[in-house]
Amino acid sequence: MTFNVLGLAEETERVYAVLVHTPHATASELAGACELSVPSTTRQLADLVKEGLATRATGRPPRFTAVAPDIAVTALIRRREKQLDEARSQVHRLMEAHREASRISSPDLAVELLTERADVSTAVQCMTTQAQREIRAFDRPPYVDRPGSNLDEQIKRQRRGVAHRVIYDRAAVAWPGRLADDILPSVRAGEQARVRTELPLKLVICDSRVAIIPISSAPGGQLAAYLVKSSPMLVALEALFEVEWERAVPLPLTHRTATEGGFESGTGEPDQETRSLVSLLAAGLTDAAIARAQGWSERTTQRRIHRLMSQLGVNTRFQAGLTAAQRGWL
Repeated sequence: MTFNVLGLAEETERVYAVLVHTPHATASELAGACELSVPSTTRQLADLVKEGLATRATGRPPRFTAVAPDIAVTALIRRREKQLDEARSQVHRLMEAHREASRISSPDLAVELLTERADVSTAVQCMTTQAQREIRAFDRPPYVDRPGSNLDEQIKRQRRGVAHRVIYDRAAVAWPGRLADDILPSVRAGEQARVRTELPLKLVICDSRVAIIPISSAPGGQLAAYLVKSSPMLVALEALFEVEWERAVPLPLTHRTATEGGFESGTGEPDQETRSLVSLLAAGLTDAAIARAQGWSERTTQRRIHRLMSQLGVNTRFQAGLTAAQRGWL
C-alpha cells in the first residue's frame, strides 16, 4: 500500500480511501465496502481521526468525513520528515560517540575520515580553539566556510599568545576583498603571512598535535577531510609546511591609500604600499589579481608596476622582484 511508509496500517488506509468517496458515512456503511467487520472499521476510523485524516460528527450513529488528502497526507509526510530529521540527528550523535570510543580504544589510529561538511567545520573549530602554541596553515580556495568568518576568533587566539603562520595561495590573496578585510587585519594582529604562487593543498596544523587536510583538491573535495593525529604522517605534513614557508614571499603589514605609492621621504626605503606591491609581484600574481587584492583598477595597477620598475631601474617584472629582494624589500 502507498501510505504504510507514513505509519498507516493497510486496513486504515483502505478505510480512508473508501471514506474519501463516501463522505458523512457511518462505520456500518463503510464496513461492507472495506470488507471489514464493523468493530474493526470503527477502530480504523478512530485511528484516522487521531491522525487528522478524518473528522467525526456528533450524533447517533456518528458519521465520519475524510479530511482533504492534500492537507491530511501532507501533514503526515511533514510529521514523518521531522521524525527522519530527528533520526539523522541521533545518528550524528551516535557517530560522535563511536568516533570518541574509537579514539579511546584505538589511540594509535593515525587518520580519521570526516565525510560530512558539518564534521569538517566542527573539527577545524575544535582544533583551533584548543590550540595552545601555534597554528600553521595553507590557505587556498575552495572554502568550506566564508573566508574571514573566523577572523574575530583568530585575533582572540593571537592575543592570548597563540602564534599563527599562514601561507596564502595567490588565488586566496586575489579573492575579492580578502586582502583588506581579512588577511591584513590578521597580520596587524600578529599573524605571520607569506604568499606562494600555488600551494599543493589546504592544510591546518595545530600545536604539532593534529592536522586536517581535504580529501581532494577537486571541486567539492573540501567537504570531506582527513583528520591526522600524532604520527609519521603528521611529521611529513609539518615538514611540507616548513619547506613551503621557506619558499614563500613575506607579506608585509600594509594598508591601501589614495597615493601613488613610492618611497618614504628622505629614507630611500619603499613605503608599505610599495612593499605590498613587490610582495604580490614576487608571489606571481597577475595584474588582474593584484588589482582585485588591492582594490585598484587594472589600469592603475599597471601604472604603479611601471612606476616601480622605473624607480628600480629595471625592464621586466622578474628583474623588479629580483632587485627588490636584493635590496631587502621582501
